[in-house]
Amino acid sequence: MEKTIYLRLRHRIQVYPNDVITIGKIAQIVGNKELTEKLRNSVIHQITIRDKNRVVIDVMRVLSEIHKFDHQIDVQMVGASQTIVEIIFEKKKLSPILFVAVWFLLFVGASLAIMNFHEDVSMQQVHQRIYTIITGEKVEQPLLLQIPYSIGLGLGMILFFNHLFKKRINEEPSPLEVEMFNYQLDLDQYVAMNENKESIKKINDH
Repeated sequence: MEKTIYLRLRHRIQVYPNDVITIGKIAQIVGNKELTEKLRNSVIHQITIRDKNRVVIDVMRVLSEIHKFDHQIDVQMVGASQTIVEIIFEKKKLSPILFVAVWFLLFVGASLAIMNFHEDVSMQQVHQRIYTIITGEKVEQPLLLQIPYSIGLGLGMILFFNHLFKKRINEEPSPLEVEMFNYQLDLDQYVAMNENKESIKKINDH
């Protein structure tokens, strides 16, 4: 039987409390069908309350488990060297009053930010000046410009964030989603590096 397998750890997976993590959950395995099926079912970790909300599983731990099963297996690694296991706990239901209060605060905060920006750049005076150039008349509130501008501002925000409530306008990610993705990558890198530091410290202590 061919005992060479190719193994690629997944970057991140999500599990629930008390779940059993097998090699098949955290990695893609290619090789002899009979051998890979057995390896996929090999248990590598049992989620407990001590794991809190995150576990980092290193490739060396996976290799150790594979060689316990059969030390003659030749494992060819591809890709990442660690898998971050995120433990999903049951979410508490948000109070409708708290939900409305949070959205109200966000709405007021966003409105004040936009108004302060417009005040800083003298947007009203700009509109007055443009209106005077176009029509030759001076008015305090050039609604002919202000109303379309306000509508355009709202539409521009929708297009920029690529969402209308929960509906996505197109498949292209919004700048906010890209920033959140980059933040998650940085967070995962920090968690993985911090886990390595803790592991080295434990080894040194022993």
